Amino acid sequence: MAGRIEDYALIGDMQTAALVCRDGTVDWLCLPRFDSHAIFAGLLGTEEHGFWRLGPAHAADAEPPTAARRTYRGDSLILESEWDTPRGTVRITDFMPPRDGAPQLIRIVEGVSGRVPMRSALRMRFSYGRVVPWVHKHEGRTVAVAGPDSVWFDTDCETYGKSLTTYSDFTVAPGDRIAFTISWQPSHKDAPPLPEPEQSLELTEDFWREWVEHCTYHGPYREAVVRSLITLKALTYAPTGGIVAAPTTSLPEDIGGVRNWDYRYTWLRDAAITLSSLLRTGYREEARAWREWLLRAVAGDPENLQIMYGIAGERELGEAELDWLPGYENSAPVRVGNGAAHQLQLDVYGEVTEALHLAHMTGLARNDYASLLQLKLIRYLEDHWDEPDEGIWEVRGPRRHFVHSKVMAWVAVDRTIKLIESGDADGPLERWRELRDDIHRDVCEKGYDKERNTFTQSYGSQELDASLLLIPQMGFLPPDDKRVIGTIEAIQRELSTPDGFILRYPTEGDSEGVDGLPGDEGAFLACSFWMADDLAMIGRVDEARKLFEKLLALRNDLGLLAEEWDPVNQRQVGNFPQAFSHVPLIDTALRLTASGAYGG
Repeated sequence: MAGRIEDYALIGDMQTAALVCRDGTVDWLCLPRFDSHAIFAGLLGTEEHGFWRLGPAHAADAEPPTAARRTYRGDSLILESEWDTPRGTVRITDFMPPRDGAPQLIRIVEGVSGRVPMRSALRMRFSYGRVVPWVHKHEGRTVAVAGPDSVWFDTDCETYGKSLTTYSDFTVAPGDRIAFTISWQPSHKDAPPLPEPEQSLELTEDFWREWVEHCTYHGPYREAVVRSLITLKALTYAPTGGIVAAPTTSLPEDIGGVRNWDYRYTWLRDAAITLSSLLRTGYREEARAWREWLLRAVAGDPENLQIMYGIAGERELGEAELDWLPGYENSAPVRVGNGAAHQLQLDVYGEVTEALHLAHMTGLARNDYASLLQLKLIRYLEDHWDEPDEGIWEVRGPRRHFVHSKVMAWVAVDRTIKLIESGDADGPLERWRELRDDIHRDVCEKGYDKERNTFTQSYGSQELDASLLLIPQMGFLPPDDKRVIGTIEAIQRELSTPDGFILRYPTEGDSEGVDGLPGDEGAFLACSFWMADDLAMIGRVDEARKLFEKLLALRNDLGLLAEEWDPVNQRQVGNFPQAFSHVPLIDTALRLTASGAYGG
């Protein structure tokens, strides 16, 4: 069985990523891209679906020992894990060097004390665990081939095959350093170059140290902010600037349930708010690359704006189920692709426009097409803002007039008016000012419950929705407006878990709720950070700080967050690590630092 979600560490090369468990097992790796087929899919199945375990040798009928300590080396994505055994202590360093050529996963075993027997067990399975490759020797190197893919395994240790698995048994003493590397290459090409593990380690450490030096945040939450920024950088596909929501698919929001989705794509919403955090912490080049990705992805077709795209801007992300995988802790189905790509979500127009506005306001070099795109988006919204949609949470039930969608349509128009007022674009200013007023009036009349003093999830509904917490953050209403305060307090009453974390919206257990799905889910971490933001904005700064620090305590030992927190089983759930959790962490840290609302 795979480990708990929080038992995993992330390593990556900004083109793909691997998850490494506490016992030294790599249970997830897609090659050569985030959205490629996995060669290790044990995370969503069993060992039969591919894994690579490296650690102290243990009895065949015993559980693999878990590391006593693990950490990232400084501010980097280089993982160091240490095991204390009766025979001594051993350290394993895992990393993926930023690349120009073949992707590599490098693992270096180092003896610390005593003499420790070790074992590497490598079981490669292509196509998400379905295909057993042809494994053979080629000029002293081990290579696994299946269809278009080949994976090359290099080590100075002797290897042997047993039960369709490649093993290495060896012993390390103090000062010993033994490296293991896998490299991907298209199967029709010649062998990739021999790896140089020690040189690659040095270059990888240099890369991360130099990158982190650009961070302009030096407040009290710097450790958490920097780790979140590194995670966001790791989720960026370097060749294009696209940012994946997470490097995994089908890690469940409800253990044993059907809420399992593929997040290895670029959501405009997630990427736009990520751009905001990057700009505010000094990372202008990443922000520029994302803006260029956006302009290429949307191209000349803003009327058919998708909510998500492939990491190179692909539009077709057809959804399929992998029925040979039982799912993480039997959470089926396992899905690849995402059928929500073609949903109508009007809020995306607001998020994209807000991102372009922020880039403009922070002095990112002007791009004329970016301004043209913004104008085209508003022209589309003029005719469609009053339609029902699927909303921010991608409901698979009927379309509704979601309040958050309308608010973000208002944001899109408002930011475009500001662009025109600045003199950097031309447009029908008076007409769009009227449109802005019309949307605002519509939301306040139809999306607000006067008796309960709260905005609601959609027009005419009684349900609440945590996305309403963004109303003051987007400037739709000021924080001291009684309707804003009433909404914040209503969400605290009706959508809080006993721990004080925030659910997205009510779910109906075995019945289908507003999202068209059975089952429940955990507290949505982004929404909980939004609540902390709002509390700070309305002057309840001590309460905001306490909630924020409770949220920080949910991170795993390496500072990583999944999408949600299961308040019943006290564990992380959902795809991991999740950009949509780490971005609001950064935003809330910046807000609390600015307000002076922090401890210590």
